[in-house]
Amino acid sequence: MYRVLLADDEGIMLESLKTIITSNFGNECELAFAKTGRAVVELAESFRPDIAFMDIQMPGINGIQAMKEIRKFNSLTKFIVITAYDKFDYAKEAINLGVLEYLTKPVRRQVVVDVLGRAMKLIDSERQKRSDNLKIQEKLETVIPIVENGFVNSMIFQGNDGAAGDLAYYRTLLDIHEEYGFVMLIQFGLRGDNGSLTTPVSMSVSAQSAYPEFREVCKEFFSCIVGPIMTNRIVLAVPCADEEQEYMARIQIIERARNMTRKLGRIFSGKLEARFRAGIGRTYRMEELKLSYEEAYRALSQSTSSVAHVDDLTVRGQYEEDYPGELERQLFAAVSKGDWPTAKQRANEFFDWMVRNYYDDTADIQLKVLEFVILAERDAFFNGGIGTYGFNYRSDYMRSVLACTGYTALREWFLGKLEMVCRKVATKREEQSETVISRARAYIDENFSRELTLDEVSRYVNISPYYFSKLFKDEAGENFIEYLTRMRIARAKELLKNPNLSIKEICIMSGYSDPSYFSRIFKKQEDVTPSEYREQL
Repeated sequence: MYRVLLADDEGIMLESLKTIITSNFGNECELAFAKTGRAVVELAESFRPDIAFMDIQMPGINGIQAMKEIRKFNSLTKFIVITAYDKFDYAKEAINLGVLEYLTKPVRRQVVVDVLGRAMKLIDSERQKRSDNLKIQEKLETVIPIVENGFVNSMIFQGNDGAAGDLAYYRTLLDIHEEYGFVMLIQFGLRGDNGSLTTPVSMSVSAQSAYPEFREVCKEFFSCIVGPIMTNRIVLAVPCADEEQEYMARIQIIERARNMTRKLGRIFSGKLEARFRAGIGRTYRMEELKLSYEEAYRALSQSTSSVAHVDDLTVRGQYEEDYPGELERQLFAAVSKGDWPTAKQRANEFFDWMVRNYYDDTADIQLKVLEFVILAERDAFFNGGIGTYGFNYRSDYMRSVLACTGYTALREWFLGKLEMVCRKVATKREEQSETVISRARAYIDENFSRELTLDEVSRYVNISPYYFSKLFKDEAGENFIEYLTRMRIARAKELLKNPNLSIKEICIMSGYSDPSYFSRIFKKQEDVTPSEYREQL
């Protein structure tokens, strides 16, 4: 159905248009009529026409002015001007208003039919586009929570080599451009005697059905990524542009979090009869959000307030004002990755800082060196970089440090131990990568003759598709599709030696279902078609 408005001060013209439209389009069009400019505008507000035939010269407000007014509240109407005035100024203004057609009287019947049919096609196209967009939006509303859950699980809980690769993958999917972010941990439950929240199993089950509404409330207060419900907690990852939370920014975040927990409490008081609390961590780079999560968890654990920020905890230790805490963090981050060049640079910078500021405090510098080496080895052990650990593993460390005569020797011992840790971690990472790629290659070699996807292989080796693709390219020197194609074409070349097999049979046995596609791929790889290759044999 199309709503068509006919506007002309001549009654005979209105009747003519009505007759043409009803005789050619029947019940497809709902018609409305107006004879003055003012009546056109008032009618258009309630009738909301899809198409409007407009005369320019009408009593009072002319057609051009009427169209301008209608455009203010309805940008979708298709205007068709019919006028006895073939003036350039009118035509120019009509074009500026997006008029579909500018016709001068007298107008032939077929011209009216053709232009109305064209307007209907445009409307149909726009309606279909809006419908398709709504369907896409509905699908996105279903998919986005799953992607956001994947982001939270990968960035905050995964903690393995795949995290960096997954980060770029999820940031692309979720259109995240910010380099920094912080974590807010929401907890719900019944208030216990000590102020903490306890959650019966039935409440956790009921919370799952309320999850969509919970997401909606959270996104009302923060532009955030919402994780899944985990017993009685939900993780919010909040991207932000600034590297640090200034005092006023932190206060605003806390206040918004308070308002959010209050609203959650009001909305879910009947459904869950639960109270809500929030713990907030500091801002970190996106790839380090796990640190913010740990702080948010600590804020919840060490406070009974409805909203607690980790910077407000009285029990938190603090570095001295000039202590290079960020340099220390960068050093251990490099060690955990087995990145010796970066670790060496940061270790030298830290050692220089100690000597520069505490040259006479030799014992303290020796103690700090021991502390760093022990912490680095401990992290490497828990991450699998050091396989065997015994009680007497460091029995000579104290004697070795005390035996260092001067800071040059102490620095050499310090760097030597850190290098050893980095080498072990890097070796372990390489071994794991080689093991993964070896398993992947073996799986591909066994299954390339059937339909095989990167998702299937990455699932088999238990690595995310994005990171697996990058790892495969780095280790194998070619991407997954290139390797799979090479295996299939090699198989096809062997089969072509058998004259009893048809090209179609060889196509299927090589993992291709379409002989034409198989022939194109084969020629691209070998510069000849399968039939030509067989003839050469």
